[in-house]
Amino acid sequence: MKVACTGRSRALGARIAEHLGTRLVETNLSRFPDGEIYLRTGLLDETTVVVGSLLGSETLVELLLLIDACHRSEVLLVVPYLGYARQDREFKPGEPVSARAMARALSHGVSRVVTVNVHKESVLSHFTVPASQVNLAPEVGDFIAGLNLENPLILAPDRGAVPFATAVASRGGWEFDHLEKTRISGEEVRVEPGKNGPWTGDVVLVDDIISTGGTLAAAARMLHAQGAKGVHAVCVHGLFAGTALGLLHSAGISRIAASDTIEGPNSLYSAAGPLVQALSR
Repeated sequence: MKVACTGRSRALGARIAEHLGTRLVETNLSRFPDGEIYLRTGLLDETTVVVGSLLGSETLVELLLLIDACHRSEVLLVVPYLGYARQDREFKPGEPVSARAMARALSHGVSRVVTVNVHKESVLSHFTVPASQVNLAPEVGDFIAGLNLENPLILAPDRGAVPFATAVASRGGWEFDHLEKTRISGEEVRVEPGKNGPWTGDVVLVDDIISTGGTLAAAARMLHAQGAKGVHAVCVHGLFAGTALGLLHSAGISRIAASDTIEGPNSLYSAAGPLVQALSR
């Protein structure tokens, strides 16, 4: 078994290869004069683990090309971050179900798919091959435990994130709660304390994804106004779109951490171990 990965998932690909006791095959990427992507990967084994997060159209093309380059192997596809998954139904007439379109495209040429904390588990049914997801709540809990905070409160930014926050909190036996969120516009939200607020100790905001950071920034400002000792944020997928990191820091979030499903300077813990366990199953 060997591991091959796309350009945006090299660090995670190397960690997965290390866990498997194998090596990461070198993949070269360049462009033709017309802008099309050229890809060439090294020699493969009978089974190849292909690793690539879906972060827009170019990463989709890279991933499809890499899968095709591995056509002589049985391909086990790992999509750490499955982009377009949040469009999981037709909200208005004439819209595509983007999650379905991506799943169908990525099902060709692979025997199995593993992803991480997909937006909704029902998205997995759109793949035409066996598909499963890894939940990194235990890894988030272990990361928080390593911060050595005194009895931190695990706080979900809204009701939808409560199951994730509950699983994180159970890892350390911590208390958890959630905020009440009201969306005012596409970028503006209002947050209010849940059933047990206000909170004056260390608070860790947890969610599966941080995109624009607007909700967490509003939450951090409210928490500091109520006397929180410290505010931290830990997520699985750190998109950090636009000026999100600056917004979060300016709101007084002292520590911002994400996994390496989307690689960046805030990738402070890894999804490699759980993904290899899922592949072994």
